[in-house]
Amino acid sequence: MNLYDTHAHFNLNPGESAAVMTRALEAGVTQLVAVGGSQDLNAGAIAVADAFASNVRLALGFDRSQANDADVAVYIETLRKLNELTPMAAIGETGLDFHYEADTADAQCELFAAQLALANEWHKPIIIHTREADEATLRVLDETPWSGEGLRGVIHCFTGTKEFAKELLDRNLAISFSGIVSFKNADMLRESAAFVPDDRLMIETDSPFLAPVPMRGNRNEPAFVKHVAECLAEVRGDTVDHIAEVTMRNAVEMFG
Repeated sequence: MNLYDTHAHFNLNPGESAAVMTRALEAGVTQLVAVGGSQDLNAGAIAVADAFASNVRLALGFDRSQANDADVAVYIETLRKLNELTPMAAIGETGLDFHYEADTADAQCELFAAQLALANEWHKPIIIHTREADEATLRVLDETPWSGEGLRGVIHCFTGTKEFAKELLDRNLAISFSGIVSFKNADMLRESAAFVPDDRLMIETDSPFLAPVPMRGNRNEPAFVKHVAECLAEVRGDTVDHIAEVTMRNAVEMFG
């Protein structure tokens, strides 16, 4: 059984990243996306992608926590330069979070919209974070002037309702579930997980955060994504092998 973790973060400690990758490969995680979101996260993602080029795809971006820290044009120019040096499989993560950072909502939307426009220009998928920002997320997506094949990407670490999931699916997005789906109080999320069709389903760890049951209390890492697959198999009445197969296929189609 081969697994694809579509969202993992790395720091700049090469020894630690190598150990994490070794455990991932031993656990059957043969592919993953190393995801940025800030200057430090981007650097960590680049380092692990360079070191494990056959197993790691690269996504670079600037997330909601970076809003107001610099001019949006500076962020976009930075991504252009990074892509020239190390071509990306996707842009991200980016998006909106009004739970912790509602005071920067307008700046978040501006930064998100600029990266959506870049994804459209480059014809690359985009990795989107959204938390307590359903309406704004849909509005920014709908205001982007898509060309060619249009919007392509994934809502990572989905925590929303079935109704919000439907809105995202209607916009051609995939939906990725993290260890949160296994948490005791996540009944609503499990309902959403049962609703998403096979061809839009992905799995992730969002490591080093959000370790799934039964690894709660540990620092999360890609090797643990098998527990997300096991939870989804139970919720959806499928086998773990089936979840691994469809999520691998979807991730390869999107990220390579």
